[in-house]
Amino acid sequence: MVNTLRALLQNRKAAFGMAIILVFTLIAVLAPFLAPYDPTAMQFAPSQPPSAEHWLGTTASGQDIFSQVVWGTRASLVVGLVTGAITTVLSLLVGLTAGYFGGIIDDILSTVTNIFLVIPGLPLIIIIAAYITVKGTAPVIFVIAITGWAWGARVFRSQMMTLRNRDFVQAAVVVGEHPLRVIFAEIMPNMLSLIAANFFGAALYAVLSEAGLEFLGLGNVNAVTWGTVLYWAQNNQALMFGQWPWFATPGLFIALLGTAFAMMNFAIDEVTNPRLRKR
Repeated sequence: MVNTLRALLQNRKAAFGMAIILVFTLIAVLAPFLAPYDPTAMQFAPSQPPSAEHWLGTTASGQDIFSQVVWGTRASLVVGLVTGAITTVLSLLVGLTAGYFGGIIDDILSTVTNIFLVIPGLPLIIIIAAYITVKGTAPVIFVIAITGWAWGARVFRSQMMTLRNRDFVQAAVVVGEHPLRVIFAEIMPNMLSLIAANFFGAALYAVLSEAGLEFLGLGNVNAVTWGTVLYWAQNNQALMFGQWPWFATPGLFIALLGTAFAMMNFAIDEVTNPRLRKR
């Protein structure tokens, strides 16, 4: 484990991804100090171009775009990290349970997993989000997590079926260890790299899905996220009026955060997979 962490710290993809995530984390934490204005305050002239007072201009409602993008970093980052964690936990519970116990339990859980895998992810997210009456960050996290766990569960199940026949696992079973202890103390430590890769993959999926939902108006359009900034830019025809920073900045931030999560995913796979490891 120590060698894996050392190799990860020396990996360029991991360093690049962690640097971007750290920058966005600092922006999210320091948003009250970095944003010059209240992101929801309609106190300025509408549709102003970038200037020294408003670095990215103002919206059609007179809000400062730069302040909205800064505050939107907090919500979008929270959605990515929290949804990634919830999705990974759901995938672990389903995948490890199905792979370890087998039999009828495996048949039931595998059937449910296959159903979620067959249904297209984005249409399912849109349908569920459209029928949820409560709008906000929490429902968005719930919708993305409940529709995005199946792929990870399938991967964890396959890995569990491989590890449960190893000698150290069989020895723990023979001496009478409780199944929960066998799963979490004997098997899971050998899957940490896979769990981390699944987390960053789920976080990437969450960031892009949240932006898509908000852009379609299926989230809380009154909240301040990168997706809602894009939503209002589209509704007010920002490109037609030459307000390209209104579109480009949140889009660039979404792309950068998604790239960071993807780089972390690639780096973990590269470090832990002998076939991808550089000589």
